[in-house]
Amino acid sequence: MSLASVKRPHDHDGGTRSKPVTGPVIVTEGLTRRFGRRRGINDVTVAVDRGEVFGFLGPNGAGKSTTIRLLLGLYRPTAGRAAVFGLDPCGHSVQVHRRVGYLPGELVLFPRLTGRQLLDRFAGIRGPIDNRYRDELIDRFGVELDRQVRTLSKGNVQKIGLLLAFAHRPELLILDEPTSGLDPLLQDEFARLVSETAREGRTVFLSSHDLDEVQRLVDRLAIIKDGRIVITDTVEHLRASAPKTVEFCFAHPVDPTRFQSLDGVQVLSTNTTQVRLSLTGPIGPLLQTAVVLEPVDMTSRPAELEELFLDYYRSDSGKAHSHGR
Repeated sequence: MSLASVKRPHDHDGGTRSKPVTGPVIVTEGLTRRFGRRRGINDVTVAVDRGEVFGFLGPNGAGKSTTIRLLLGLYRPTAGRAAVFGLDPCGHSVQVHRRVGYLPGELVLFPRLTGRQLLDRFAGIRGPIDNRYRDELIDRFGVELDRQVRTLSKGNVQKIGLLLAFAHRPELLILDEPTSGLDPLLQDEFARLVSETAREGRTVFLSSHDLDEVQRLVDRLAIIKDGRIVITDTVEHLRASAPKTVEFCFAHPVDPTRFQSLDGVQVLSTNTTQVRLSLTGPIGPLLQTAVVLEPVDMTSRPAELEELFLDYYRSDSGKAHSHGR
């Protein structure tokens, strides 16, 4: 989708309020935001399809929240462009916000209002809420609605935030650290809710540094480092192309240097009867070498998302990569 077709503030507004999305729900091209000498984001280019759960990963300060604020029209870009539902989020913020459910990373609610009062106010801003769906979410997450926000724990405030984001069944959910403060059972319930949302054809843009959560939920992900996208790919493809960890156990001491000469093999750790290896090449030569040493056990596993994430963050390369579309 070219951003030349994005509606700008001076464009005719007829039909934009609920115009169906035929291309990606979110598109950015060269999106850049600077804050004087402070780093913001630079040349961020992503596309998120309808019905997709898209992960946006990076540690604190990498540029995740800045990107989200640009998508919501809360910041204006220094350079580049963004489109949400084919609309410019700055010029058409009202139309965009009505179709988005947003949960900020640092959720702040009116402290003297109750959850029920907040729901009523948000309904007045966003329009009608599906009351049956709202009540279902209240039950599923055990949302406390009749106490003032200032009396609630962080986890209970987060439940209200989730309810406010999801209750109007928005076409797009933009969620920044959505399970912060939730116990493990409610994190599992949140995972089910995200899966249901995607099956309904709605889109989820999930910003997080919880790698286990992202690994379970997303279809594709982008990793942002120092304000730049360093990789965009599917989790499946990332793991398939990453080094595998292979461990052999032997009944007798072995010399690990036997493995070091093999292409694509690196010895990670060893003791007298165990050798743990990183494998990026074919497994055949490794097995041929190992069988001569008569192993008694072998395990192999693909890289976890945490390992991949750390590899990209340790890398000095500023080169961006994009796959999996």
